[in-house]
Parts: sequence; structure tokens; C-alpha cells
Amino acid sequence: MKKLHILSRILIGIASLTIIIAYFFPVWRIDLFAPQYPEGLVIKIWLNNITGDVDVVNGLNHYIGMKKISVEMFPEFSFLIYIVALFICYGLTIAFTGSRKLLFSYLVVSAIGGVAALYDFYLWGYDYGHNLNPDAPIKVPGMGYQPPVIGHKQLLNFDAYSMPDVGGYIVIVAVVVAGIIWIVEKRLDKNEILFRLINFAPVNFMQQQTTTH
Repeated sequence: MKKLHILSRILIGIASLTIIIAYFFPVWRIDLFAPQYPEGLVIKIWLNNITGDVDVVNGLNHYIGMKKISVEMFPEFSFLIYIVALFICYGLTIAFTGSRKLLFSYLVVSAIGGVAALYDFYLWGYDYGHNLNPDAPIKVPGMGYQPPVIGHKQLLNFDAYSMPDVGGYIVIVAVVVAGIIWIVEKRLDKNEILFRLINFAPVNFMQQQTTTH
């Protein structure tokens, strides 16, 4: 199979290396706004840690019976850094070999991984927002406090927003770049085939005319 063009390989290599930034910035964030907290509260999720206004949020959640947020709640923290490292190596291998098959598999794995990560976050959020302490001081019958997987959700008097942070956007951009390169490479192939057909037809016609005469 034809290899990727050199510019495509360079761009994939650069995009893969930029994912290293995800080790130094949070990949996800949850922002909470309420009348008593107009400046907002934020929880930042890193590859292996949680930072931000965690203690404040835990203090508020205690009254409605939610579990205390802690690093121990996320077993994924024990292996996420290694998965990202493999992902970086995956992209660099594509850049080094120029393999189109690897690029396609990279996109497939990225899509599956993204869906799996969001589903995992959904499962955590469901348990966190529904498995409440029955002895909590404040009880609202039928109320769940599951945070949004992505986007906005109203939770009592809080507006909750869930979205990627710097590290997450870096990973998304790297995958988007790989996807654009795949599309461009496919279009270049089609244009090259069309160019060959256009140029082959007159030559073939001239050869037939020469043979006839």
C-alpha cells in the first residue's frame, strides 16, 4: 500500500508529540455556579490526580449524601498515564513508517477510546449522583445528582458544566489532525487516479490512430 506523504507524516509526528502536554495540564473540568458561589467552583481532572475546589465541593455534597471525591475513586488513574504514552508512541510509529493502515487503525482506536472514556465517566457519575447516604441531612425524594458527561446540567441551585480542559483539547486536536490527514490523503489518491486517466486517454487514442494509419 502507498505510504503517507512526507508532510502528512511530519504533521502526525508533531501532533503526537504535543500530546505530551496532557501530562502537565488537566484533561477535564467540572465547573459549578450558584448564587452563593457566583465566582464558581471548579474540579480539574488530570491523568492521575484531581485538583481545584475539591474540599469545598465535598463539604457541600456531604449534606445531600454524596460520596467524598478522592483520587481513590478513580482506578483509571493507575494506568491512564501509560495509555497516553502508548497513544503517543502509536502516532510516532505512523509518522516513522508512513503506514496508512496504521493511521486508519489509529482513528478507529481513538474513536473507540473516546466513547469508552465518556461511558466510563457516565458510569462513575451515575453511581456518584445516585448512590447517596440515606442518613444525609438533606433529602430530596427522587432527586439524583449525576453531573453531566459533557455540557450543562442543572443540579438543585447549581449550574454544572462538564467539558475538556487544556490537556483534553490537545488530545482531541491531535486526533482531528490525524483524521484530516486521512481524508486529504484519500482525496489526493482519487485526484492522482483521475489525473492518470485523463492523461492516459489521449495517449491511448493517439496510439490507436497511429496503428490505423
